[in-house]
Amino acid sequence: MPEKHTFGVHPITCHSFNADRSQVAIAPNNNEVHIYKKVGGKWEKDQVLSEHSQRVTSVDWAPESNRIVTCGTDRNAYVWVLQGSEWKPTLVILRINRAATCVRWSPKEDKFAVASGARLISVCYFNQENDWWESKHIKKPIRSTVTSLDWHANNVLLAAGSTDFKARVFSAYIKEIDPKPEATAWGKKMTFGNMMYEGGNGGWVHGVSFSESGNKLAWVSHNSAVHVVNAEQDKTVAEIKTEYLPFLACSWISETNLVVVGHDCNPLLFTNDGQENIAFVKKLDGASGAGKQSETKSAMNMFKDMDKRGTTDTSGTKQDTVHQNAITEISIYAGTKGKAIKYCTSGVDGNLVIWTV
Repeated sequence: MPEKHTFGVHPITCHSFNADRSQVAIAPNNNEVHIYKKVGGKWEKDQVLSEHSQRVTSVDWAPESNRIVTCGTDRNAYVWVLQGSEWKPTLVILRINRAATCVRWSPKEDKFAVASGARLISVCYFNQENDWWESKHIKKPIRSTVTSLDWHANNVLLAAGSTDFKARVFSAYIKEIDPKPEATAWGKKMTFGNMMYEGGNGGWVHGVSFSESGNKLAWVSHNSAVHVVNAEQDKTVAEIKTEYLPFLACSWISETNLVVVGHDCNPLLFTNDGQENIAFVKKLDGASGAGKQSETKSAMNMFKDMDKRGTTDTSGTKQDTVHQNAITEISIYAGTKGKAIKYCTSGVDGNLVIWTV
């Protein structure tokens, strides 16, 4: 049975947990990031990070260094460090003129990447001399907004999905901080910004995910298609077009299984055997009929419905799923991408749901 947590009426734009899963950072579709602490079985608001002047689009919490990085439509990114009991922000020099859309720490947590509407990716690292975070830009051949990012396990390769219908793999090697990288199945030449792979057609790419080994890259797009490219199999692409509503994010839960989420409000399981075929397995939300339970309306519930929906009539508005609106993000809650035990989804309904594999 999935574990459901509600954080009010506001959509959850993004979420990220700390290392021991005792705290979670949530962006409630405004310029703030809310830090919740788990007390007993409930989440209690602990702090509010409010340095951004416009909507926060992405947040990532580094498990080892315990630093939070956020980015937003104000074209800024901040690295938050816990000093005593307060989170203090450090400005990042992004040098972009459009909204930042996605941010991800690298596996070693010594750099992070920021995607943006400026048709580029800012790879940021700490400059000890000047005591600030500075960036290098990956520009070519990106032709539109970069929507999603994911790091390869080697701390150098970076996958990016964008609205020019392409998923790409770039080298984000920074000689100031990275040791010389070894060759991978994606290629040998790893100078900064070198494109190792480009693929995709037919729809904006909303989500990308490297497998645990780093040899497979999955991406999902607005035309409800799932793609998987295998670098070990001569970069052959497996593709499946589905009947579902557009997908928004994906994550591997094993080397062969992939969970995809989006506007259907239901996590979907796909499998890829490493060859050129990818298959739909099942819908993972078995809460059939859960949304249609009859309930005696209290005055409080009536006012809640007025606030949420502008009406007290809820007949026909409830889904047969745990999530009542689009799922916008998925993350691994327990285990790894190679062997996940639990994963977490958040969505426009203001719910955060923990699922057992």
